[in-house]
Amino acid sequence: MSAALIGFAAVFVLALLRIPLAFAMGAVGFVGLGLLRGWAPTMANAAQVVYDTGFAYTLSVVPLFILMGNFVARAGLAHELFGAAYAFIGHMRGGLAHATVIACAGFGAICGSSIATAATMSKVAYPPMKKLGYSDYLSTGVIAAGGTLGIMIPPSTIMVIYGIVTETNIGKLFAAGVIPGLMSAVMLMAGVAWITWRDPAAGPAGERTAWPERLKAVRDIWGVALLVVVVLGGIYGGVFTATEGAGIGASGAFFFALARRALTWKALFEVLVESARTTAMLFTILIAAMLFSSFVNFTTMPGDLKDWILHQGLSPLMVVAAMMVIYVLLGTIMEELSMVLLTIPVFFPIVTGLGFDPVWFGVLIVLVVQIGLISPPVGMNLFVLNTLLKGVTLQQIFRGVWLFVLILTVALFVVLEFPQLSLWLPGFMK
Repeated sequence: MSAALIGFAAVFVLALLRIPLAFAMGAVGFVGLGLLRGWAPTMANAAQVVYDTGFAYTLSVVPLFILMGNFVARAGLAHELFGAAYAFIGHMRGGLAHATVIACAGFGAICGSSIATAATMSKVAYPPMKKLGYSDYLSTGVIAAGGTLGIMIPPSTIMVIYGIVTETNIGKLFAAGVIPGLMSAVMLMAGVAWITWRDPAAGPAGERTAWPERLKAVRDIWGVALLVVVVLGGIYGGVFTATEGAGIGASGAFFFALARRALTWKALFEVLVESARTTAMLFTILIAAMLFSSFVNFTTMPGDLKDWILHQGLSPLMVVAAMMVIYVLLGTIMEELSMVLLTIPVFFPIVTGLGFDPVWFGVLIVLVVQIGLISPPVGMNLFVLNTLLKGVTLQQIFRGVWLFVLILTVALFVVLEFPQLSLWLPGFMK
């Protein structure tokens, strides 16, 4: 166990030295396993991990969902989602902010990436909020927080990676995220209502939209609805696997973008390059995490830690709650995906050893990642907005996001206390 602790300390030291966490995990895992097991077996293990990860059929779902999200963004469907939501609730106080949350939830159902959702909605929702006189702290806070719905409402890249690493059914993970995702959206909208109640000037009401225009706005989002129904409905209904669903979704998004004349040869090249870049980043982190996981498992640390916890007399739920607190704290100083992959080798055996459902734990992990994505000082969504929204300071973004961090933390402990919120829908799947 001491070797594993030294390995974790080495990873954190390298991270503090500004070495990317993927490289830090990979290097420590490789060297640590080499010192304990020998260099020849370690070289063979590393080669096998790279080969298995690169050629894993189930992992093909990752680039396909990324590609689908990029095609959808290029087709402009996010604008129509936002327009439809605004048509119905834009006349309310804070209506544009409420519409942003709804549009983020809808876009998340066809994207699977929090950063992509936040980046897209910053271009779609921020200009009209600015024009109507919304405060920057509310505008940026709701876009950053709403963007996190992209990884809870399925499909979700984080869920796919968690499912592959822990060998948990991806379709059940997707189903498990529906109710917590919708609950999170409602709670974020409640946060908007609280802010505009205390400071009405932060989110003034817009103009009321007539019913004929509302119906037209609903008709405009048929493409989004069709993609969601076909992809997720097919996965939940057992018609096709998550990988096949991702392929169908990517193909459908491509034809939508093509039909809307949003794809030139240059635009297609940019979509493919961006998808390849994001996929390469995720695979690099995943391979490094697998190498580090091999080292940690060889040290027997997960089993030793589980035995130690069981002898402390803590209730199983208290143990998981303590893990969630650790995750929330780590999320303020670490990149979220790396944080999860770094700790899964230690925490997952403990959770399953205590008898908890891995699907439920996966939803908790995604909620923790949501919180980390908007937690100062290193929340990725915050820096995405700071980069894309010129003239908005990081301090304003930090100010606007704190209430939503608290709201998502409450959502985390609600799902922790009531597991059926995440397990009810997967119970209907075979």
